[in-house]
Amino acid sequence: MTQTIKSGHKTTSGFSLPVFTNDEIKTLHEATLEILEKTGVKVESDEALEIFHGAGAEVESAGNENHGKTGIVKLSGHLVEACIKSTPGDITYHGRKPEHSYRISQGHVGFSTFGECIRVIDPQTRQIGPSSKAALGKASLLVDYLDQISVLERPMGSLEKPADTQPLHNFEAMVSNTSKHIFMGCNSKENVRKIFELASVCMGGAEKFKEKPIVTAFVTPTSPLELVKNCCDVIIECAKSGVGVAPISMVLSGATAPATLAGAIIQHNAEVLSAIALAQLTKKGSHCTYASSSTIMDLRFSTPAVGAPEYGIISAGLSKLARFYDLPSWVGGGHSDSKLPDAQAAYEASLTATVSALSGANFIYGAGCLESGLTFDFAKLLMDSELFNNIYKVLKGIEINKETLALDLIREAGPAGEFLTRQHTFDHMRQMSTSSLFDRRNREKWMEVTEGKDLTTRAYEEANHILKTHKPLELPKGAAKEMKDIIKDYETDVLKG
Repeated sequence: MTQTIKSGHKTTSGFSLPVFTNDEIKTLHEATLEILEKTGVKVESDEALEIFHGAGAEVESAGNENHGKTGIVKLSGHLVEACIKSTPGDITYHGRKPEHSYRISQGHVGFSTFGECIRVIDPQTRQIGPSSKAALGKASLLVDYLDQISVLERPMGSLEKPADTQPLHNFEAMVSNTSKHIFMGCNSKENVRKIFELASVCMGGAEKFKEKPIVTAFVTPTSPLELVKNCCDVIIECAKSGVGVAPISMVLSGATAPATLAGAIIQHNAEVLSAIALAQLTKKGSHCTYASSSTIMDLRFSTPAVGAPEYGIISAGLSKLARFYDLPSWVGGGHSDSKLPDAQAAYEASLTATVSALSGANFIYGAGCLESGLTFDFAKLLMDSELFNNIYKVLKGIEINKETLALDLIREAGPAGEFLTRQHTFDHMRQMSTSSLFDRRNREKWMEVTEGKDLTTRAYEEANHILKTHKPLELPKGAAKEMKDIIKDYETDVLKG
């Protein structure tokens, strides 16, 4: 089981980013409660409305002949805070391989891929094309290899497969190529049930999967302030089954949320907390990961700006709110609006990933992402992973004690002395940062070793090498065929229906 270092924790040395004062956090929380109690959230699910009403929420419902009941749900501050309190703060995200299970508590920082890209740059031809199940499998294999990536979010979709059953193909491609925990969207309660069936096959039975769920389901509140039917269905189904959900709002400041960052943050907070409340009211103690894909809308081009500094700022602010609630956080960082893995991609990814990490976010996702989340690139995933190594080094800060001050050593070396051959240097040199893809050689040695190839070229070559040589943990005997049979039968039923 892995557990990463901490950031932004008052009892841990290291660098961190305060973001808000305690009074500002309280103000944001109280503003959120006011939204939930006075404005409310639109809910498009009969079952969800009944759950909310049964818990004492105010429900203003109205019939809808085509889609059943819809209603505005207003949640009291007391009810919301009770739901937050019942949500676990320390969670283990189980992998098929025990060493790949990932346990977090407040302050531990991990990284993951972006999802769900619809295009992919082929690492061999470098040509861009639609994402596919095969490409998703390759990306999952690369994530399985990379120690810097803690869990796998579905980085792209199996777009050649039927839309209604695509999540099943996504899960099959991922679980066959990694033993790390999987985050993904399921889109419907029927898909949820089938994906859990697939996961049970991969874990050696339903009871083993129930004991150690290897998947977390993303659910997406619709901005502004709406829980549509499929979102509610997935939340309820996961809660009943004991599987975690990650409510991930995607507010666009200036379009689907206020143009001010504070306004966007409290609207996002209200949307996520309403989804968490539904999970807790369905089954107290359900695992919930507080998630965000919120940013600004670049109103000049009508595009979401995931490489913008505001993306990192919003992520940092929301990670602090999640910490205030003692909830695990999943926020953006490492994305880019660039179309290629170039200098723009590097600058944008570095800024947002570092800001999010310094805020103490538990998961920072965006590795491999280009073109505002539309395109996945294998070279960028590798370059991002090296960036994450450097961010971890920054998070550790500067340790101060007798050993690190090295007064005796400095006295022993004296003026005009040297430190290269000292035992103290040998003892501590492996604590210094190193690089792999990022080159630190002098120019002559660089030319000799790399033949003058730039970073991007070397990253593509390394990605291709890993894809050829890395072998993931095998599935249980017969699991691969059983998954294919389950998907085939389900797909036949769905297409007939």
